[in-house]
Amino acid sequence: MSSLYSEAHRVIQETFASGPMAALMDQGIAHDSLSADEQAFIASRDLFFLATVDPTGMPTVSYKGGPVGVVRVLDDATLAFPGYDGNGMFYSLGNIAGQGKVGLLFIDFETPHRLRVQGTATWHQTHPLMAEYPESRYLVEVRVSKVWPNCPRYVHQYKRVTTSRYVPGACAVTPMPAWKRIDAVQDAIPAKERAQANAEGLIDFATYEAMVRQGDA
Repeated sequence: MSSLYSEAHRVIQETFASGPMAALMDQGIAHDSLSADEQAFIASRDLFFLATVDPTGMPTVSYKGGPVGVVRVLDDATLAFPGYDGNGMFYSLGNIAGQGKVGLLFIDFETPHRLRVQGTATWHQTHPLMAEYPESRYLVEVRVSKVWPNCPRYVHQYKRVTTSRYVPGACAVTPMPAWKRIDAVQDAIPAKERAQANAEGLIDFATYEAMVRQGDA
């Protein structure tokens, strides 16, 4: 199995006298397929953090939320997750299409526990699994290359309150996000969404900001 580390990593590990522990993480703890417990943990999550890199190597990370099981385990080395409506940038997806390298971080804030996964991703506009994720716009498959748990000691303990009402299926009709009702963005969204925004009532940016501060966006 290939190493997680470059020479730069090893120099720093020696600086902090962590070489033996780092080697244990690299060759004794990190692995290239998902155990049964890890598969169950991933399947129980309703959020994760997705890291991608742009063409210059600049990384970015985004929060991804959805229903419980938002990431599907297809086998011990393959994951899949849906893409829902967003802000139209498709920034992470563009990085996946261009570079394909991803990192996924799964956290249980109540236990706490966390698991890191690295791999190579591809995206699909049509895929049989999309039928199981209402309102999904595409599906991403990840071929796992590295998996390892992280010490959870710095994970703050939080209690889950409720599912976001914007997750498809959480409400009878998925509501329109408030930012799509801002008057200044109407020319930038599709005609169908402009009609819905007008029906629900346009707002200005100051009103939107107030809604965000109150947690009602």
